[in-house]
Amino acid sequence: MSSDEGPQTRWVQDWQRSEVLDALRRLLSTSGRVGPAMARRAELTHTELSALEHVMEEPLGPTELAQRLGVTSAAASGIVDRLVARGHVERQPHPTDRRRTAVVCTAGGREELMGHLMPMFVGLAALDASLTEEERTVVLRFLTEADRAVGRLL
Repeated sequence: MSSDEGPQTRWVQDWQRSEVLDALRRLLSTSGRVGPAMARRAELTHTELSALEHVMEEPLGPTELAQRLGVTSAAASGIVDRLVARGHVERQPHPTDRRRTAVVCTAGGREELMGHLMPMFVGLAALDASLTEEERTVVLRFLTEADRAVGRLL
């Protein structure tokens, strides 16, 4: 071991691998590749897909969308224009402030995205249904704590 290795490097080198942690690492790696693959299939950019996911959750003003995407307002406007042209979103008057607009996901946009996600949802639902209540409790505890551990990086 070289003298320039600190305690973090030594800790990682001494880490005791387990099948569970290896499976979690593979899941995280696979999850990171899903967005770009879905964007390609849907013929969207990764940022357009991300915008569509955000407005599926809730209507957003263009400025809010820009902040969530980490882009300028002008860039967000271009993204929204492209999604509108594809019929995935529409601009509507803001529900509480008529001076503003809200970007809203259309039924067609939702169906397109959900169509790409359905194989995953079906597989995960079948897996969940195969678990006993005791197994589900352990898996839930593990996933909740794993999410907290990974979330510390954000």
